[in-house]
Amino acid sequence: MNESQLSGTRVLVVGLARSGRSAVEVLVSRGASVVAFDRDDALDTGRLRELGVELHLGHEEEKLLQGIDLVVKSPGVPGSTTLVAGARTRDIPVWGEIELGARLLSNPMLGVTGTNGKTTTSELLGEVFRAADRPVEVAGNVGRPLTSLVGSVAADAWNVCELSSFQLEDVETLRPTIAVLINLEPDHLNRHGSFESYAKTKLRMFERQSAEDTAVVPRGFGVVPGDGRRVEFHADDELPADPRIPGPHNRENAAAATAAARAAGIADDAIASALRTFAGVPHRIELIREVRGVRYVNDSKATNVAATRRALASFPGSTLHVILGGRGKSEPYGPLAAAFGPGDRAYLIGEAAGEIAAALDSACVPYVHAGELRLAFAEATSNATAGDVVLLSPACASWDQFDDYEARADLFRRLVEALS
Repeated sequence: MNESQLSGTRVLVVGLARSGRSAVEVLVSRGASVVAFDRDDALDTGRLRELGVELHLGHEEEKLLQGIDLVVKSPGVPGSTTLVAGARTRDIPVWGEIELGARLLSNPMLGVTGTNGKTTTSELLGEVFRAADRPVEVAGNVGRPLTSLVGSVAADAWNVCELSSFQLEDVETLRPTIAVLINLEPDHLNRHGSFESYAKTKLRMFERQSAEDTAVVPRGFGVVPGDGRRVEFHADDELPADPRIPGPHNRENAAAATAAARAAGIADDAIASALRTFAGVPHRIELIREVRGVRYVNDSKATNVAATRRALASFPGSTLHVILGGRGKSEPYGPLAAAFGPGDRAYLIGEAAGEIAAALDSACVPYVHAGELRLAFAEATSNATAGDVVLLSPACASWDQFDDYEARADLFRRLVEALS
């Protein structure tokens, strides 16, 4: 089935968060008959009902697959769920929302993936294109569904698309003109089962590239699938300008963005302008406020060990009070504990607190079992003195106590702003 055959088909959309709702909108606009399912029976479904969608909320039942020609799933929906697994058993095609968008958009795509730095690099590339006066849209895992661009994006615009491993699980025709891999470290092992499986999923972005396309990868990285022209980068590369955003990890992001922008034919003066002015993205090593000499930094987007280790390395010379924990991803926490410096202290929340505590004990890192964010914040604030940093960098997903990492960050911000 291809995009021209959507009219008249019966499509089941599984998962009705941002990506799923966007997929519903575009499918209806293409003449498909849409059935939609989500486990949350308290969703606001007003707009979906206006569109004439057949809605099913709550319990997942295979009978919903009867008469279905195509399943479109949101990235947060695992392939092991009843409806997705049942569709594959019945040989019903399963597309991710990204695959649907890729089939409906003919614009050149600049795909960005990696374990950490994807959002920063994608948004930086958007700034680079705008500095060069080149039309661009930034979508994908940044929070803007790719399908939302269908029918609204200029024909000559580039689509910079951040691609997570969850989104790359269900692609078939996706072929970025330029594909960027920033880095590759263990993450989401609770979903993918192993680092090997996770890495293979990430590299699917390159599979359909041809000699006309470009693969941008870290210097010395191994073979990637596909036949794109290979361009390598490194954090030590000479850049057109020093990036405004601090930290060695952001030097890596800037080097990746520079290599990709040059592959797109953008001149160094435009790249330099963006590097000098780009201030970073919310929730990623974001200074909220300084109170009595203590800096309060929101890094809620750090949902794995590698991301938090990068955050810990971003404040040399400062004593850190780090709020850690949430729902773990089956990662070892030993490397995280080893990244703490003398005088640093941890404040533990969420389901993974016990596992993190065991690693911190082994490394002789002091910590407080706070349980939840408000208490962790209060403990950290009471212990911090001028020159210190109170850092929310959880190394875990948020879903045990929050709807998402943004909700976790919002509470942290409110607590900081309430300080006298």
